[in-house]
Amino acid sequence: MTGPQTAPSRVLVASDLDRTLIYSAAAMALGESVVDPVCVEIYDDRPTSFIHPDALAGLVALSAATWFVPVTTRTRAQFGRIVLPGVRVTHAVTTNGGVLLSDGVPCPDWAAEVARRTAEGASYPEAVRALAPVWERPWVRTVRDAEELFLYCVVETADTPAEWYDELLEAVTALGWVLSVQGRKCYAIPPGLTKQAAVAEVVRRVGADAVAAAGDSWLDAGMLAAADHPVRPAHGELHDQGWSTPGLTVTTSAGGRAGAEIVDAFRGWTAPDGVGWSTVSSDNGP
Repeated sequence: MTGPQTAPSRVLVASDLDRTLIYSAAAMALGESVVDPVCVEIYDDRPTSFIHPDALAGLVALSAATWFVPVTTRTRAQFGRIVLPGVRVTHAVTTNGGVLLSDGVPCPDWAAEVARRTAEGASYPEAVRALAPVWERPWVRTVRDAEELFLYCVVETADTPAEWYDELLEAVTALGWVLSVQGRKCYAIPPGLTKQAAVAEVVRRVGADAVAAAGDSWLDAGMLAAADHPVRPAHGELHDQGWSTPGLTVTTSAGGRAGAEIVDAFRGWTAPDGVGWSTVSSDNGP
């Protein structure tokens, strides 16, 4: 494994992708409109994910100076659809920490560690059986497995009654698993499967001195809490809950513009003088 080619900084940047750096067309419009967003994902022959052009330019410069590690709940196949032109990535974390990629290749030693971490508590087959009755509702559009590590469903939010989310939470909690609701997707994830554990492993491998991290959902909370420089957008699951952690920075914008502010913050924290840029403000709440 090689470190960054030009590395004045020893700060590793770990960032969630969806609704943090990249956005669907609908999520991009959560805040002020973004002029000329860059398409970074095409699925079924149509553009599905976009990034603020300033965020992409900032990531290109950032990744040339230090380690940029995408950290996503997407599976390897879903992550593989994303193309960030000019952005240098040597390590990536997919499947909510279940897969660690080094130069695009899964690390078998990390897979063994994940198996050890998830051995206690309810197993994946047990979760499939326990949650099946809860999934069987007309508003649940589809149920998917993520490399047999966790489960998630996609719902029609307009048709989903509030009490069903309570039922789902009760079933997931009974398994000892964690529930995260992100828009139309509801994730059920075993407690041993975390983004922060995988990021800590990357830090160990590259020898970084500090971590800057960004994310918008409950599944990112542990990674943000463990980071030296945490930042989250002014939208999403954590924002809706008023979630905070010491030293947290919250963007002033929502939607696609928040992605550009997050990259600005990353570049400030990884600069030689470590002085952040002025487009984001420190806060302990939304």
